[in-house]
This record gives sequence, C-alpha cells and structure tokens, in this order.
Amino acid sequence: MIHIKNLSFHYKKNTPLFQDFSLDVDNGRIVGLLGKNGAGKSTLLNLIAGLSQPKEGSMEVNGFTPFDRNPNFLADIYMVPEEFSFPSISISCYVKAFSPLYPQFDQKKLNGILTEFELQLSSNLNKLSHGQRKKFLIAFALSSNCKMLVFDEPTNGLDIPSKSMFRKILVSSVTDEQLVIISTHQVKDIDTIIDKVLVIDNGTMIYQENIDAISQKLYFDTVTTLAGVDNVFYHEQCPMGYKIIIPATNGNESNIDLELLFNAIINKSF
Repeated sequence: MIHIKNLSFHYKKNTPLFQDFSLDVDNGRIVGLLGKNGAGKSTLLNLIAGLSQPKEGSMEVNGFTPFDRNPNFLADIYMVPEEFSFPSISISCYVKAFSPLYPQFDQKKLNGILTEFELQLSSNLNKLSHGQRKKFLIAFALSSNCKMLVFDEPTNGLDIPSKSMFRKILVSSVTDEQLVIISTHQVKDIDTIIDKVLVIDNGTMIYQENIDAISQKLYFDTVTTLAGVDNVFYHEQCPMGYKIIIPATNGNESNIDLELLFNAIINKSF
C-alpha cells in the first residue's frame, strides 16, 4: 500500500521535481509507471523505497514512513534498480548472504525461476552478462516475496525470449497481498501484465487509470484511412495506415496499445 499526500521534493537548490504530489495505490496490483526522461519516475521509486527523503508532505508505504528505514519496512520491500553491481561471488553465496534479510524468502521458488532463466547457482555473478545478472536480480526479488516490489527498467538488457519469460514469471509469482510497481520506457514489454497505469510528467501525475476502465472507455484500432472515422482522440501513422484511439461503444473492447495511449496522454489528447 502506498499513501502519498502533498509531497514535495527537490535536489539541493534545484527547482522542485515534485510539488503537492499525491498518490494512493492498494496492494494486489501490478502498476505501470510511465513518463518521459526526467519526469521523476526513478526519483519517485527512490522515495517509495526510502532511499530519498521528501522535503514536505507525508508518505506511507506498507504502514511505514520509508525514509525512517525501519527494519520491518526494509524486510518487506525489494527494489530492482536500473543500475546495479555485484561482488565477485557465486549466485549461491549471494543468496546465502542476503536471503536471511527477507523473512518470506523462498529458496524453492528461486531455484525454479533460475531454471526458467537458465542460470546456475554456481555461476559467478561478475562473470555473467548484464542481461543474465538482471535476470538473477529479478529472480531474487520475486523470491523474496516482499509485499512491495519495485522495478526500475527491468527489461533493459534482456533479449526477446527473456522479456517474454519475465512477463510469464512475474504474473505467476505475484499474489494479491503484494504491490508491484514497474517503471519503464519499454511500454510494450509490460502492456499485457499491468492492471493500472500511472503517467507522470514534470513531477505531476497527469493520468492514472485501471486497465479495465481504459478498456471500457477507449477502443484501439488500425485503419487504412481516417476518412469516415468519427471521434478520433488520437492517431499515429503506421505502415498499415493509422493507429487510432476512439471511444469504446456498445461494449466493444480491444487490446490496449500502451505506447499509443502514452503518446496520446503526453500530447494532451484527453
């Protein structure tokens, strides 16, 4: 659970990145956090994880104030950052050293995910490729069974089969007691697994909606021409003509094109 009210934050003497920012998200969701470069996505994740301290306002995550860094808070939140490093040890040594920090850690679950990702417990972390190390970090995070899982650009460095496996493993691993937040520019990598969309721009929440509600309100389609198509909220040219967003009518639903939706939001088409 995340409850943020009137949060303000800035780096040193810079212009405030967040000002009077508020957000409420319950457990049992996989949330996609979207925004342009510099919009504040990574900063918001750092605030949620307790790595940065708000200048003003209140912030509660899983019943704790993150920056207090209460041991019980830290034992139930895991963040996979975009940039990371490992000591020169084997996966098994790393797990032995760090898994006790997470009371709900499941070694059997980790073993299964490592098998899916084609990783060996005996492998030295610093001899793996960036993508392989990222897969291990994702596996460790999911195996921690923390109530709060935070992923910053989790699919960067993964090849196409690994991205598909990431989606499969994430959906099968997460429970209704957990809250997962995924910040990414690779929106096509998560458009089939999230159930809520958040879009921030210049430190402001400009859009938040459940996937079900989007499906009921908006219809995504591809047409050869815009002629004769009424009430087009947003369109982009594509090899087959135009990708469009129009109102959903008569209960019709379509697959959500998250990249098209994001572009429409950023271009203020709604």
